[in-house]
Amino acid sequence: MNIGILGAGSWGTALSILLCGNGHDVCVWSIDPEEVLMLKDYREQRDKLPGVMVPSTIEFTTELETALKDAELVVCAVPSPFVRSTMKNASPYIKEGTIVVDVAKGIEDKTYKTMTEIISEECPQARIGILSGPSHAEEVGRKIPTTIVAGSKDKEVAETIQDAFMNDYFRVYTSPDVIGIELGGSLKNVIALAAGVVDGLGYGDNTKAALMTRGIAEMSRLVIAMGGNIETVAGLSGIGDLIVTCTSKHSRNRNAGFLIGQGKSYHEAMDEVKMVVEGVYSAKAAYELGKKYNVSMPIVEAVNRVLFEGVNAREEAAGLLLRDRTMESANLGWD
Repeated sequence: MNIGILGAGSWGTALSILLCGNGHDVCVWSIDPEEVLMLKDYREQRDKLPGVMVPSTIEFTTELETALKDAELVVCAVPSPFVRSTMKNASPYIKEGTIVVDVAKGIEDKTYKTMTEIISEECPQARIGILSGPSHAEEVGRKIPTTIVAGSKDKEVAETIQDAFMNDYFRVYTSPDVIGIELGGSLKNVIALAAGVVDGLGYGDNTKAALMTRGIAEMSRLVIAMGGNIETVAGLSGIGDLIVTCTSKHSRNRNAGFLIGQGKSYHEAMDEVKMVVEGVYSAKAAYELGKKYNVSMPIVEAVNRVLFEGVNAREEAAGLLLRDRTMESANLGWD
């Protein structure tokens, strides 16, 4: 296939290498001329994926029309805050029926819409899917075995994405539960910020395990309330992605949370991480969705207070532990 990739950061670059290795013709767009020049000259994303060499057959451009001219499949790999503007500019060059697969994870601030909803609005002629799961670019770029899920409401679209990406180190499952996949990929970033804060405060494995488990409960409640499936939360785009994002050295959300736990503001933490920390952008939206759907999300609420109200992280942790007593699962009871 002819494939156009929008975004030449770590994830866009790693996927370009994967897709090229699968035999596809790949052209990658970036808005940054210096980034394109670096990739052309050095065949390496030196800033965000150092040490991973890019095949000479992959093209790089700053022109959307060039990247999308003959594209049969388009990969949207820009950070979630820039998906709307990028797809709006790209739409005139995307033909009717072209598959657009989103690989960004987030919920749009203020509108509280998912990435596929945004793409559908800005590019209504496209057939839309999503690719999500535990998949750090640093490992995919080095061909470390990875498993992920392709979602779409259209089975043919999901299976086309599966066929395009799958190989002997990158296994792809399919699913029709788009909202479940998207919420899992977005909410786990917020929980990973909290997990990083736990590490930054110097707490232990018990604390992080508790936070991750109760984070899964919050994710599950919102996914079900918004029409998703609990099996999706238990799968790759839910628990799978949560585990890797809360624990990995590659996780920008966990690393930013660690710095916040040590006393830095979220602005300072993002500057130090030097990448877009999507959990910061999704935190407010997750909080508002919880209110809209009347879902209890105490960890998400605590993250928002620490990020945006300047509340002390250690006090928030104590507050979570001292909330009113309750059952672990409201669905269980005694005879």
